[in-house]
Order: sequence, then structure tokens, then C-alpha cells
Amino acid sequence: MGYLRSFIFSLLAFVTYTYAATIEVRNNCPYTVWAASTPIGGGRRLNKGQTWVINAPRGTKMARIWGRTGCNFNAAGRGSCQTGDCGGVLQCTGWGKPPNTLAEYALDQFNNLDFWDISLVDGFNIPMTFAPTKPSAGKCHAIHCTANINGECPRALKVPGGCNNPCTTFGGQQYCCTQGPCGPTELSKFFKKRCPDAYSYPQDDPTSTFTCPGGSTNYRVVFCPNGVADPNFPLEMPASTDEVAK
Repeated sequence: MGYLRSFIFSLLAFVTYTYAATIEVRNNCPYTVWAASTPIGGGRRLNKGQTWVINAPRGTKMARIWGRTGCNFNAAGRGSCQTGDCGGVLQCTGWGKPPNTLAEYALDQFNNLDFWDISLVDGFNIPMTFAPTKPSAGKCHAIHCTANINGECPRALKVPGGCNNPCTTFGGQQYCCTQGPCGPTELSKFFKKRCPDAYSYPQDDPTSTFTCPGGSTNYRVVFCPNGVADPNFPLEMPASTDEVAK
């Protein structure tokens, strides 16, 4: 019995050490979303009401979750998406093509904190909430981006299925912030006004980064948290034959 008890405790310790957080991804949209997650997870087809649980190891960083729309994959998991496409595969290993609303996170980092955010730096395609399952003090609380950005998108940024970011559209230091400090622009303010919790340009850190205790916090990402269809988005998406993801 002593050996069995020690084995069980060792197994529990291993699981606790290996997984710092579980992240539940739920599709509340009235259309299919092909969820994507890197560097772990890959991808999963989510019909309305379906969920996907991702087990994220300690130390995971530069991680992101997003929804792809207008996808069509074959049985081998190859195809394409109108927004968020990651190289024409169901199981993503790289980042998605803008526009896509992003949930970003890094686990057990400085001071044993999780750092996480919603980012519109890659544009917007689907309304989203990102939240700890058990909120706590400080900046450990739910954040939202549920505005009608697709419907109100400036003409210069509007693309099929979403609203692009100005860096992708125009490039340059003013919008991409690749050569030093930069500030908000009129186009980034469009996003910030509608989703004040979210990153609106690459250096929008002070109002857009959130933290929770590392190693003890689990999270939930919800697409279309209000369950209301975007009037500028079709209810029926193209049919897919990706049986492997259902």
C-alpha cells in the first residue's frame, strides 16, 4: 500500500507540474468556427455549443488562440479559411493570417504570474471573451471584445470576413512599431474605443495586459459570448468534409 500511495502522489505531482492551466475554448457563435491554438493544441472544428479543452504546460509562452471562419477542409485536414488561415491545414503549427481576434497568454512567467490578453493587433474577425474561471484580485478578471467591429470597420481596413489591422494594410513604423517606440493612431483608436480591454497596437501594454497567479488559474475563451450573430457575417458557412475534426 505504501508503494501504491507513493506512486499515486508522484503521478499527481507530475500532472500538476506538467500542466499549469487548462483552457476551455467554447464556440457560442451561430456558425461553425475552426478554433486554432499554437504552440500547443493545433486546431479543432467547433460547431455551435461545442467546446475544446487545451492543457497548457508550465512555462508556455508566446501562445495564442483564435477562431478561423469560412473554412473548408478535406478528410486529410487540408484546405483553406477565409480568416485566420494557418497555411491551409486544420492542425495549425504557425500563426494565422490576419484578420483574427487573438487570445494570447504566457504561463508562469515573471513573479510566477500568468500574463494574458485579447489582441486586435492582427485585426478582428470574431467577438471574444477571455477569462479566468475563478477571478481574483487585481487584473485577474474577465476581458471582452464584443463590439460590432466588422460592421463598423473603416473602409480601408475592411476585408471579407473581418476587419484588418493597419500594420498589415499599410505597413511602416507608424502602424507596425518595428523600429522603436510608437503611439496610438486614429486607426488604432477605432479598435480601442470599441474594445478598451484589447491591444489596439503593438505597444498598447499598460491598458491591455492582464495577470493571474501562475500554476493555479484556469481559463475560458468564448467565441461570440453574447450568442448573437454578427449582422455582417453569414449564418451558414461553407460545408466541410473534415470528419477528423468533428
